[in-house]
Amino acid sequence: MAYYLTKERHANVSGAYKRYQAYLRENQNQFPAGAFALGTAEWWQDANDHRSPHDAWLESLTIFEPATGERCEKRVTAMRVRLFGAYHDGFIELFYPRAFSYSLQSQNSAHGTGEWVYDEFRLSSDGHVIHEIEWLGGNRWIIEASDIEYQWLTK
Repeated sequence: MAYYLTKERHANVSGAYKRYQAYLRENQNQFPAGAFALGTAEWWQDANDHRSPHDAWLESLTIFEPATGERCEKRVTAMRVRLFGAYHDGFIELFYPRAFSYSLQSQNSAHGTGEWVYDEFRLSSDGHVIHEIEWLGGNRWIIEASDIEYQWLTK
């Protein structure tokens, strides 16, 4: 169930935001710390805040498998997203230390992925964080991960 994506915002943006924040706070003890901190941070949803991903552009997406073990046979999937901030004065780096599943849907990427429009954090039935991201033009990413780490880098 989505709380604060396009469909919910268009129906009632204020009500959607209140329901989303209530969901996050009701489930605070189950949420990984990084996802909860971002989901409840006012600046994260504030398009006027330079640190917010709203209207940022994708610079890169890296999917990699850090390995351990004698033969490097113990593998997990990790993901790193780098965004060029909407005000062109810095970069946002998002790191998912362990991705359990992901879906990267692109309806049209002929001129890039588009601008980051909306996102939300939810819990999966396994207690992982689901980060759903909507991009301008209909592209949608859904990442199920252990948590998310955020970093703002000035240009």
